[in-house]
Amino acid sequence: MRMKGKNVIVTGGASGIGLASVERCLQEGASVVIADLEGSDGQDQAARLDDRYDGRCLFKACDVTDTAQVDRLFADSVAELGSVEAVFNNAGIGGICPSDEVTDEEYLKVIDINLNGVFRVARAALRVMYHQGGGSIVNCASILGVFGQSQTAAYTAAKGGVVNLTRTLAIEAAPKGVRVNAIGPGYIDTPLLEALDDEMLQGLVGLHPIGRLGRPEEIANAFLFLASDEASFVTGAHLLVDGGFTAGKS
Repeated sequence: MRMKGKNVIVTGGASGIGLASVERCLQEGASVVIADLEGSDGQDQAARLDDRYDGRCLFKACDVTDTAQVDRLFADSVAELGSVEAVFNNAGIGGICPSDEVTDEEYLKVIDINLNGVFRVARAALRVMYHQGGGSIVNCASILGVFGQSQTAAYTAAKGGVVNLTRTLAIEAAPKGVRVNAIGPGYIDTPLLEALDDEMLQGLVGLHPIGRLGRPEEIANAFLFLASDEASFVTGAHLLVDGGFTAGKS
């Protein structure tokens, strides 16, 4: 039970990679807060998982673009659970549009959720973890945090920012007992890909030397490692979990 007695917050925890990460932590003995938007499936998922596992599973509504909501998420989680040992900074959205056509509103929305939101959550987590003397923050970056891709200016800018933000936070936080790392997923088989036709889907599969898309639980396993004491000497890392996608592109 690698997370026995630990309390975890997962943003974007109501579906996909986030939900898989919530369940893996519960399987390893943690209590977990699902943080997601009001109106998401988070409340139902938390109730379902709370009945299944020994650790508590709670839902807290949180929009990561709102500093007050983020700060309240941590204050309420500490009030109910007593501490926060690990955070998966996972909330994010996609965005595909030619750079000469993307509007200010579209560009800034992606940046505010995928980069500024990561900072808001990390800042709130650091304040709690500094006070309690330790913890682990894992930011969800991307393969597109290390190289470019056409028509993804806002997304690649945000994810590249997450990678370097992670390094900077890791340097600051290490002397205070807090580790900060990032995960760079390849293309993962989640509901976000359901809108793609078969040709496009197979095209994505072909970009991964391992011959398939990733599964949400494979990213969850990487989060579990980085969040746990098994990764006690790992900080400032960007762990690529991408089926070899970036191996020939670096």
